Amino acid sequence: MRVLFVDDEPNILDSIRRQLRKSHDILTATSGVEALALLKDTGPVALVVSDMRMPGMNGTELLTRIRAEYPDTVRMILSGQADLESTIAAINDGHVFRFLTKPCHEDALRRAVNAGLEQYELITARKELLEKTLQGLVEMLTDILGITNPVARRRTGRVRQYSAAIASALKFTMPWDLRLATLLSQLGCITLPVELLDKLYAGTPLDDEEQRLYRRHPAVAAALIGRIPQLGPVAAMVARQQQPTDFAALPAEVSAWPAEDTATVILAVATALDDLMATGEQPADALKRMEQSMPGLPKAIIEAVRTVHMHSAYMDIRWVGFDELRPGMVLDEDIIADNGETLMFRGEEITSPLLTQLRETTAATSAGEPTSVSQKLRILIPA
Repeated sequence: MRVLFVDDEPNILDSIRRQLRKSHDILTATSGVEALALLKDTGPVALVVSDMRMPGMNGTELLTRIRAEYPDTVRMILSGQADLESTIAAINDGHVFRFLTKPCHEDALRRAVNAGLEQYELITARKELLEKTLQGLVEMLTDILGITNPVARRRTGRVRQYSAAIASALKFTMPWDLRLATLLSQLGCITLPVELLDKLYAGTPLDDEEQRLYRRHPAVAAALIGRIPQLGPVAAMVARQQQPTDFAALPAEVSAWPAEDTATVILAVATALDDLMATGEQPADALKRMEQSMPGLPKAIIEAVRTVHMHSAYMDIRWVGFDELRPGMVLDEDIIADNGETLMFRGEEITSPLLTQLRETTAATSAGEPTSVSQKLRILIPA
């Protein structure tokens, strides 16, 4: 784990480096600006230890910035200035873990650094546990959605694939909250009649009441998601998936957008693309209509959408028998039983509950006779 020391006196940094270089991975910077640039270039570190009084940007200002941009990084002050006012500011604004005074004995410094690294491990372990817990909860909700509303389940799979493909084309690493938002984007459809969604995806016009119900599903989903602690950003993305975006208020270059805005737009574009593609639009026509319905859509996103196709996020194509289906596989064709019944549709991802349901369906019909599936299935394996 890396530790960054920031001090405007190079001789102090040299001394610290000599003391700790054998036991720790040490980085140094002589100013707050240099420290932020280093973090931007090399990524976050486990611990930042900063001097308080430095020209240009003091320690409190630096650690406040680091807290905002790298919230998991543990922050400490090592300074000869220890007046009450600056100490209070550092604790309140920079949320420092320890406040050390100069001169600091080598053993005391080493103990403090080790304590800071232990705190970082604790923070990241808690975060990982929370993310795994929430991921499991989200997967459970999507499985329930799939069982109660298969049409919405299929759309969830497509929106997730489109979002992943668009993010990949933009060289945008999908954050955790966007991944969850794609999975939960259709949760509100649990309140909609299956017949309504069938009409929508068949290209059949909806009447006024059906349109009203359909337009409400993002808000319904957001209200449900918002009840789960830590999922506020996910709820906001889901709520905005059908709302217009003011692209003029964002920087001209998509790469300069805040990550939250990029993620929200990706979900909105993926949802709009599925609306058009599901009704039979050809990709080129769908893209043209999307540009018309989203004025100001940046060229970079248009080009990213142009690259979207079914295989964009699933590179390995295989042929398997029905009994070889496993969770995580994505169907590249419908599963059709030997009696002509369509059991699952192209684009659906196999999950454990769906696989169990599928096997139970094929085990016996209402007459007690098995429903066999002898076809070899074309499936996609995540890259």
